[in-house]
Amino acid sequence: MRLLLKIIPFTFLLFFYACEEEKKIIETPKPRIFTGYHILLDEIIRSKDGVFRGINLNMKSAVIKSIETAAPVEVSENHLYFEYKADSATYYSVDYTLYNDSLEEINVQINSNDLELTSYLFCDLKDYYANKLPNPTEDKGYVVYNCFEGQRKPFVVSLSDNSSPTKGTINMVIYKDK
Repeated sequence: MRLLLKIIPFTFLLFFYACEEEKKIIETPKPRIFTGYHILLDEIIRSKDGVFRGINLNMKSAVIKSIETAAPVEVSENHLYFEYKADSATYYSVDYTLYNDSLEEINVQINSNDLELTSYLFCDLKDYYANKLPNPTEDKGYVVYNCFEGQRKPFVVSLSDNSSPTKGTINMVIYKDK
């Protein structure tokens, strides 16, 4: 009988704790930066400020490193190279070329195993820069945006879709117009 009196409360406590509802962690989604565009633009471009990722030409390497979310894969006096994986099918690289610690050129390459996604991203990039920069010119698969903003020196954004039948590849080059 004593054993039964000890087992019943223990069983009751075990049952009580087993029935307790688990606390669920609710993730609040990050607010979208580029609503109306594919979500990967939030990952790749990241900011409406600057010409790309909150970065403008003529910036110093220390500023670029502070804005990027990972350490560079390659670093030299005039070169910073970053690689990112956007999702399971898409990865991209950002290559910054500097001269005397001043940003001269940004080269972005987006690769994806999903050709439909690549096509969608290319159209969204074209639309985004068409809304941001004036007078795009399209010729032989390249879309070129020339910018003359206020006191800043002119620059060019060049987009191209270099996809093959099996792999999607988008190239974007941002450089000073000389």
